[in-house]
Amino acid sequence: MSDNFKALIVNQEGENFTREIKSINKEFLKHGDVLVKVDYSTLNYKDALILKNGARLVKEFPHIPGIDFSGTVAESQNNNFKEGDEIILTGWRVGEIYYGGYSQYAKVNGDYLVKKPKNLTSKEAMILGTAGLTALQCAFAVKAREELLLGEKVKDVIVSGSSGGVGSIAVMVLNKFGYHVTAVSSKKNNNEYLKSLGAKNIIDTKDLNTESRPLDKGLYDGAVDTVGGNVLSKILSHIKETGIVASCGNALGIKLNTTVMPFIIRGVKLWGINSVNTSTKRREFLWNEASNLINFELLNKSIKEIKLEELLEIYPKMLKGETSGRYIVDLNK
Repeated sequence: MSDNFKALIVNQEGENFTREIKSINKEFLKHGDVLVKVDYSTLNYKDALILKNGARLVKEFPHIPGIDFSGTVAESQNNNFKEGDEIILTGWRVGEIYYGGYSQYAKVNGDYLVKKPKNLTSKEAMILGTAGLTALQCAFAVKAREELLLGEKVKDVIVSGSSGGVGSIAVMVLNKFGYHVTAVSSKKNNNEYLKSLGAKNIIDTKDLNTESRPLDKGLYDGAVDTVGGNVLSKILSHIKETGIVASCGNALGIKLNTTVMPFIIRGVKLWGINSVNTSTKRREFLWNEASNLINFELLNKSIKEIKLEELLEIYPKMLKGETSGRYIVDLNK
């Protein structure tokens, strides 16, 4: 490897918060036992918050953000990895309390890495990234009704926040499972794209972002909720008997206004999804399933590939809700 490489460094001194691209060397990377040459990272909402002001997630400065990345092992002191291994990193608070993927080289704990399946490219791994892994977990949680719980086959499902990274991939995977998918989105210009992913019906978010009754007409066998708040409350009231709701986000609020009625009358299950600390065994299963469930040619239509330097222009737009689709960062540009 070359002695110096570029990284996006955020720093805070008093009230002054800065972001800049700097030339550093591997001595700067203070965490972990595996050095990775990074191919791709992504821009997630959490990354944008960290780029804004640390989001109270970063404990020490200076810091390198980037909560996920893919690449190739350059050096390893971990017995599970050797030079040349192709890897994927998501979660484990990398990019928050540990240096992340907005750097041409990253050093992390080998226990946080997963070997990339041969049927995925490094770029495809980050087209999915943290959002894709979360979506896959959610989809398999919904499917658990007919497999793990040996219940009736799932037919009708609903996905909130369908225009986002997690929601759009969840729509695709649930459609691949053979389910009738209703997508919930506030962006009407995305309707045709959602239909191409497999959505059979589309509802405006504002129609669900209202106060709900304890129980309403049962419409869905399962749901993936990425937004929380009133939308999640409303969805719970419309879930049929023994249905599963996978909850993974709080963009519309952290408070859940519901009663015990969906749970004790209909046996509804609210399944929390925490992709940050998912076990390695579970991650390996999901990444190996990805190539069978994801149409990357279709997803590519919503992917915007950017350079490290462009992150500084784009993250404020994401925080204002002015972006759509997924951004992946090519660290070799």
